[in-house]
Amino acid sequence: MAKTVTKLLNLIVACAENRVMGRDGKLPWRIPEDAEHFRRLTAGQVCVMGRIGFDTWPDATRDQRQPIVLTSRPLVADPVELSRAEARRQGCSFPIPARSLSEALAVAETIPGEIFVCGGERIFKETLALRRPMRLHVTLVHAEVPGDRYFPEWRQLPWRELDRRLSRDEHFQYTFLTLERVEPGSDGVMA
Repeated sequence: MAKTVTKLLNLIVACAENRVMGRDGKLPWRIPEDAEHFRRLTAGQVCVMGRIGFDTWPDATRDQRQPIVLTSRPLVADPVELSRAEARRQGCSFPIPARSLSEALAVAETIPGEIFVCGGERIFKETLALRRPMRLHVTLVHAEVPGDRYFPEWRQLPWRELDRRLSRDEHFQYTFLTLERVEPGSDGVMA
């Protein structure tokens, strides 16, 4: 009997030192370098996200991304009203609805490309609780900012650091971190 192979889960998030990642349905900062980093990593990949994230991200279906949206309501077509052929020509895809994280991940396993979990808060929490290979791409904004959406506590989990790059703009200093979940008993480090 063939062994089932599951894809690596990539979580991608920007959060402040106090774990804030959102306020009033938006990012609490505007960091162009982080937006470009996000676009570059997720282009051509499968993006699992919540309804609010999908509704507030106009480029979710561009750059060959395949969004899978966790929602209990039907998805409304893009107001631009592109035909499917024109959408494909422009590098757009149509979102796939899912009612649960397990359903979204099962669908994602059948689609070519890496799986990126893009939030929101509940989806990140459920994903971090899974016992499967995962990588965390976090833009850690070195500030304490007010907000109403938080990335789950992640620093106490066993991670191995794969990459770290410090950067800044006129408002914030931030670090791009890439971490890989370490299995219990191995020699991982905490971020």
